Amino acid sequence: MLTHKAPAIAPSTAAALSVVFTLIYVVPFYLSSATRPSPQLSRDAPSSIRARVRAVTLSSLISIVLTIYVLYYYGRAPPQEILRLLGVWPISLLDTAKTMLLVATLFAGPLFEAGVVDGGCKDWIRGRRMYEVLSSWMGYRNFVVGPISEEIIWRALIIPLHMLAHVSGKKIIFLTPLYFGIAHVHHLYEFHLTHPNTRLLHAVLISLFQFTYTSLFGFFAAFVFLRTGNVLSPILAHTFCNWMGLPRFWGRVGVVEAGVPIGPPSGDKKDEDANGGIQSKGIMWTVAYYIILVAGAVGFYLQLFPLTESSHAMPVVLIEE
Repeated sequence: MLTHKAPAIAPSTAAALSVVFTLIYVVPFYLSSATRPSPQLSRDAPSSIRARVRAVTLSSLISIVLTIYVLYYYGRAPPQEILRLLGVWPISLLDTAKTMLLVATLFAGPLFEAGVVDGGCKDWIRGRRMYEVLSSWMGYRNFVVGPISEEIIWRALIIPLHMLAHVSGKKIIFLTPLYFGIAHVHHLYEFHLTHPNTRLLHAVLISLFQFTYTSLFGFFAAFVFLRTGNVLSPILAHTFCNWMGLPRFWGRVGVVEAGVPIGPPSGDKKDEDANGGIQSKGIMWTVAYYIILVAGAVGFYLQLFPLTESSHAMPVVLIEE
């Protein structure tokens, strides 16, 4: 750990650098017509994604250089210690696997629905669906570039700066993700451009909801980064969460539109509702889903500390003795 008894930088300096990194990441999206969303150019257009990937790569490199400079010049950290503080070395694949098991436990219900109820397990084993998604520009952005760049900025760079300022572990966990959440607020503007007929209040509520769940994930990612001492764990957890999306909290599972049968075709139409508009599996599938969903949440809570325990943990205090 850094040898300074007094903070090498002030907490306000760490906060200011965090804001700077957030702006460096987001502002370039609006400086060029190739990246700036408009009614004529969606953020999901391949040309826009390619331009944004280039912008994010440059922004990340600038932030990395600035962070290394601060750690070396003000923190007097040698190269090996800088690598450790950035969470890039050493990397424990066992710690990463335990983190992914923890995240999969939280998503046990959605995994059951997608893999068992909807029959996606075979595609997962074959890797067919994964290849199709990752070979698209949207998939590359959502599951590769996004998680890597965002976890590098808001975990591997911002957290060590707060450690340098001797910010407590609890504050790091609950403060630094707010920058991550704020970085997504600009999606309100993009949503308004692509949905001009949507009420402003509705758009604001969607933006606030996104801010909430990105911040919640950020709390977890910061916790994992501090507990495991490696950035690979939150990167893969981020990718997994992007892949799964938000869990279902209401409604029935195994419900599809009429004309899209579940399982092999048959002449039995007893699963079709009275209006002929819906086909669904039995109610017990839904009961099982919600039982597994709750059990997964409880398991996540109980295993949060055991599955993130690591000998490579960052030298910050999370639990006062």
